[in-house]
Amino acid sequence: MQTSTRSDVLLRRSLASVWHPCTQMKHHETLPLVPIERGAGCWLYDFDGRRYLDAISSWWVNLFGHCHPRINAAIADQLGTLEHVMLAGFTHTPAVELSERLAKATGDTLGHCFYASDGASAVEIALKMSFHYWRNRGHPAKTGFVSLAGSYHGETLGALAVTDVALFKQTYAPLVMASRQVASPDWRLAEPGESPRDFAIRAAAALEKDLERHHGETAALIVEPLVQGATGMAMYHAEYLRRARAICDRHDVHLIADEIMTGFGRTGSFFAFDQAGITPDFLCLSKGITGGYLPLSAVMTRDAVYQAFYDDEMARGFLHSHSYTGNPLACRAALATLDLFEENQVIEAIRATGQRLVSAASRIAGHPRVRHFRSTGMILAFDVETADPHFARSFFEAALQRGLLLRPIGNTVYFMPPYVISSEEIDLLAGRTADILDLLAAA
Repeated sequence: MQTSTRSDVLLRRSLASVWHPCTQMKHHETLPLVPIERGAGCWLYDFDGRRYLDAISSWWVNLFGHCHPRINAAIADQLGTLEHVMLAGFTHTPAVELSERLAKATGDTLGHCFYASDGASAVEIALKMSFHYWRNRGHPAKTGFVSLAGSYHGETLGALAVTDVALFKQTYAPLVMASRQVASPDWRLAEPGESPRDFAIRAAAALEKDLERHHGETAALIVEPLVQGATGMAMYHAEYLRRARAICDRHDVHLIADEIMTGFGRTGSFFAFDQAGITPDFLCLSKGITGGYLPLSAVMTRDAVYQAFYDDEMARGFLHSHSYTGNPLACRAALATLDLFEENQVIEAIRATGQRLVSAASRIAGHPRVRHFRSTGMILAFDVETADPHFARSFFEAALQRGLLLRPIGNTVYFMPPYVISSEEIDLLAGRTADILDLLAAA
């Protein structure tokens, strides 16, 4: 009689009890879950010893590899002191130190941090803060929001309102408030011969036209700086951000930078907006903030916004809360992550590693099925010309069989590995990905 392995047992238990995210559970009748036992560096290991190169940083969160000793030690040390305390009426050292260091990373322009637990919550907070700011300042008509076509900002109801990905939004449309979308500066949409910068200028002109008409009813513009993630790693020129900042200033509209994915070095600068030489009014952070260890998000804003809520009247305060706001364990993980940035010249290394990724992927760039090969910092993406309606699933399965964790978005394949990926691992990733393209092209 065949004996069930630990992996088999875990799979059965998971399918019976866990409702997995962003998943049609019925698909797991034919596409088994991957049971992971441990992680180390860029690799995840299953119970049978097979390993998978985590080329997408486990949904874009892991910066310095799995089970990093410095982050492990910081969390273990904090466990012996304080695991949690409510942040309403109380405070603690990790939250204060993290707030100060994040503010310093913005040149102290965004000096106030409000904490939550995940990216969508951060977006909700920024939207509410912007709306409430205008109300406190005597502009109650400024209740609307504008975002880019193809934008993704999360799947809670407020975040869905400024998201423009039909798969996530259509079903819940009756529950979601209306918002406006303006043209994306995604350079894949440019006319033949039009440079990414020129196309960004044209998209900014569309934003100007929109706000000329609607600024009196608009609280904020929200953007994913430089890279729109879930719409297929749409990349654009920093000139759009420069012009958007000026347009928002002219029309008294807030600028919200959703750097949940692009923050902490992913685009080759600490924050993506740094490349435009601008500062937003609100900055949403999550994912890599703890190095991929614990749930944490933050919204940072200017003193002028903070002062609009500073009043004797309770109703003028920002009455929003999360039970685990500013959790000490998560804040210590974030502080350890910032230590790694400061001690190891990570931004310079990211730029070099990003160039190494592009160089190693030359076979991919020249593949006859590949379109719009592109990169920004440590994010590399390309679109695959295919008639297969199940391309993403087919590619995902083929990658797993070759020891790679890759999760295409539609027909877009992307790399977003941990920063510690070695040259040998880059060659392995690029080579095996090119092999998969050849295999699927021949099918």
